[in-house]
Amino acid sequence: MPPCLSTLSKASRGVLGAMVPGCPETYQSSQPPQQQQGGQRSRRDQHQKIHHFRQGDVIALPAGIAHWSYNDGNEQLVLVVVHDTGNYQNQLDQNLREFFLAGNQQEEQQRRGSSHGQESSAGVNIFQGFDEEVLAESFGVDTQTARKLQGQDDNRGNIVRVQKELQFLRPSRSEEEQEGGEYRSNGLEETLCTMRIRENVEDPERADMYTAQGGRISTLNSHNLPILRNVQLSAERGVLYRNAMVAPHWNINAHSVIYVIRGNGRIQIVGNSNRPAFDGEVREGQLLVVPQNFAVVKQAGNQGFEWVSFKTNDQAMVSPLAGKTSVLRAMPEEVLMNAYQLSGDEARRLKFNRQEVTILSPRFSSPRVAAWSIV
Repeated sequence: MPPCLSTLSKASRGVLGAMVPGCPETYQSSQPPQQQQGGQRSRRDQHQKIHHFRQGDVIALPAGIAHWSYNDGNEQLVLVVVHDTGNYQNQLDQNLREFFLAGNQQEEQQRRGSSHGQESSAGVNIFQGFDEEVLAESFGVDTQTARKLQGQDDNRGNIVRVQKELQFLRPSRSEEEQEGGEYRSNGLEETLCTMRIRENVEDPERADMYTAQGGRISTLNSHNLPILRNVQLSAERGVLYRNAMVAPHWNINAHSVIYVIRGNGRIQIVGNSNRPAFDGEVREGQLLVVPQNFAVVKQAGNQGFEWVSFKTNDQAMVSPLAGKTSVLRAMPEEVLMNAYQLSGDEARRLKFNRQEVTILSPRFSSPRVAAWSIV
């Protein structure tokens, strides 16, 4: 499976296990082995690291890493996942292929295929392709256990309900969060076994850009989460207050996938033609793709607007068209005057009227801007 980024879009929580080949089982039980029937002693459990995640977390997984997730909260768990099939680590074609280690995907595969009118790329339990005798010999178990590995009588799909609360080794949530808060890394000492795969972008104090009347934006790239250098993806979390706007800009070196977390807003996307590629209202649960070098502008509606963007570069860069760091402000006045047939005063207003960097507060009013206000 290609490398991916995921984030939690609802106020819930969960647990993730990512199994990296060759890495040690660093979570070990301190309980002594228990005596079982027949005089045998049970082994103490041990496994690789477990990761707690919560709303606002962005999780990065390299290509081909087996993983599982568990909803240990009391609310529905909604994950937004982006797979980069164009990444150099994907040696297959551009079709997303899912490979499962458990469950029976046949019913879900038929449902996906029929709903899309084409053959589904959803995978099946890979153990189903092996002979049960071979599996029994490989794992040193009986054939009944091998058949269970294959999920021969299991029609639950790839999402299963745990009969009782799932029990595994893990530090308390407070201990993990305290450890994460004290950890400082420049990325040089991290290996694939110990590197962080999770970073939270929900905290307002973490914002990289903030306007008191406009909102905030937090960015996540390979500088603050080094594993993103491996998966070559990055993320952005944005919150706009009522009628505020993100200055028109384009992504210099990446495509962008925008997912609306809550609220409503209007987005325009403009390519190399005189008509917008998209111009419309977006609401919670909707998704848009902004190609590289296409200009985009976002404005919040009356409910505010929150989103997360996934970008196809671990150090994605934007170039603003308006605001304090815009390309127009970087030009000489004479260039603007001649390019747009402006007077000197008009060119100066064009350059300097907006002092905010990226997030523009709704202080300018005009009939056209008022028409953007979305109820």
